[in-house]
Amino acid sequence: MIKVVRGNPTPEELAAALAVVRARAAAASAVPPGAPAPRDAWSDPSRLAARSVPSPGPASWARTYWPG
Repeated sequence: MIKVVRGNPTPEELAAALAVVRARAAAASAVPPGAPAPRDAWSDPSRLAARSVPSPGPASWARTYWPG
């Protein structure tokens, strides 16, 4: 149940607020219980390892320093 505590919202404002609440409830119920929370892209360690590592070969001594 939603109750307006203060103010006098228009029907459009009330409908917008209800749509946000229902969308959040649907998103929360879409994740199965016990499933890990989705990770933020900034905290994903795989983005740091996106560069390829050079393979050893005849000139591998020249690639011992990797500029950042």
